[in-house]
Amino acid sequence: MGCYDGLFPTREVSMSEMREKIQQGIADEPVALFMKGTPQRAMCGNSTRALEALRRAGAPVTAVDILPDAQIRQELSALSGWPTIPQIFIRGELIGGADITEELAESGELEEKLESALGAGYRSDRAEKTVAVV
Repeated sequence: MGCYDGLFPTREVSMSEMREKIQQGIADEPVALFMKGTPQRAMCGNSTRALEALRRAGAPVTAVDILPDAQIRQELSALSGWPTIPQIFIRGELIGGADITEELAESGELEEKLESALGAGYRSDRAEKTVAVV
């Protein structure tokens, strides 16, 4: 289910490279979840809540662990303007954090957003993966 792929190779990266890789992940992944930990080992209750809401909605989640380097969080928040983790993006659009994602899921709006952004068959691409920025 989750694995590290080649999107973000593991090595020392400069801040500008890190920013580019974060931007690329946000732009290229249908659903990007920047979280503390991984889907297999979440390190924060809010990250778990956001992940579970996305799973219930059938989202194809690409998770990015922000814990390996404090600069990931700094760059992400500078890019998004959102200060807290987790951060969820659907087709490049910031949705918000755990509370907002859960509220959208409860009202049915999360599935509507996913279908609008990804198409009616988005659940068939439900693969879940983890990528690294550093």
